[in-house]
Amino acid sequence: MTSHKKATFAGGCFWCMVKPFDQWDGIHNVVSGYTGGHLENPTYEDVKSGKSGHYEAVEITYDPSIITYKEIINIFWQQIDPTDDGGQFQDRGDSYRAAIFYADEEQKNLAEASKKELEQSGKFSKPIVTQILPTKTFYPAEDYHQDFYKKSEEEYKKDRAKSGRDEFIEAVWEK
Repeated sequence: MTSHKKATFAGGCFWCMVKPFDQWDGIHNVVSGYTGGHLENPTYEDVKSGKSGHYEAVEITYDPSIITYKEIINIFWQQIDPTDDGGQFQDRGDSYRAAIFYADEEQKNLAEASKKELEQSGKFSKPIVTQILPTKTFYPAEDYHQDFYKKSEEEYKKDRAKSGRDEFIEAVWEK
């Protein structure tokens, strides 16, 4: 029996970070939540206010015999603007910054190598500022945030359309 592993990423609004991972074989679960802050059991309002120090993030449970951590990192990079340290797309502020949270030295080394590879690719004219940080406690978000793209499909589509995320992804990654 294969043991599952976890990967944690912040990429702006967590609503937009679930679906890109959810559709891959080997991904068993994607949970929206909060990490990286100092307040125990933060609420959405705590995080959104900026007072908790948390990032909106997703915690991905995956089967490494089907999908590797390196593949998951590559999916992550293609969902964000790694040159923006003020948030992601329409979502501004510290809680919307992008980051990779590593659980062990292997994840840290793979994350750092992938960031270096991206920096050297010439794809971006500005520096890659996405942080690579040690994993902290992950707090699942409130139930209404979980699988938002499935539960509130129209609201999700409207929010994503006005964010500019899809245009950026198409311009940078799909050319």
